[in-house]
Amino acid sequence: MSPLFLFLAFLGGVLPAFVWLFFWLLEDRCQPEPKRYILLCFVLGGLAVLPTLTIEEWLIPYVSGTALLFAWAVTEEVLKFIAAYLGGLRWRVFDEPLDALIYMVTAALGFSAVENMLFLFGPLGQNDILRSVVVGDLRFMGATLLHTLASASVGIALALAYYKPAAWRRSAGLAGVILAIGLHTLFNFFILGGGGATFWVFLCIWCGIIALLLLAERVKEPAKDYC
Repeated sequence: MSPLFLFLAFLGGVLPAFVWLFFWLLEDRCQPEPKRYILLCFVLGGLAVLPTLTIEEWLIPYVSGTALLFAWAVTEEVLKFIAAYLGGLRWRVFDEPLDALIYMVTAALGFSAVENMLFLFGPLGQNDILRSVVVGDLRFMGATLLHTLASASVGIALALAYYKPAAWRRSAGLAGVILAIGLHTLFNFFILGGGGATFWVFLCIWCGIIALLLLAERVKEPAKDYC
């Protein structure tokens, strides 16, 4: 593949993720997170794609059908959570409820950026520019939003339990990850597993994003005092 196509794949993968990241960071403009932790979460989220692909490929001979789609969802959501935890959630900068949402979404968008690049390598390598545009658009509207929705669900669960005892926070985190895996499995089934109903899946994702934004407004109420 020529350097130009590599650059285009990089641009097509990273730019949509940056657009969504900028949008979500606006939610935290009152008490923004340190940029180095945002960058760390984004990079770790991107690096998580490599073990994810290795594990998912390893699973193929042993699991099939819906079970395989579920296993893929578990792999991606757990590794995205680990990326967010190592990048931001384990540090003292995680000092307000909304931070959980920001770090989870940032890791998810880093993951999505690298995943998008890999999806674009195929059609660009075949000089199929039209297909590259279509794939990029679908990734921007569908898979990127799915990763955001799933990881943001974990972030919201952690945010809502922020002031609770440690046992509550751990339970909320586990519940969030389970919800994220469920959402991701459903997406995999209807989009990858031949379940059809693509329009309704995308509509549900958009409704989920809107619901999360409303919950984010509730979570960040105390932070508005600092604006």
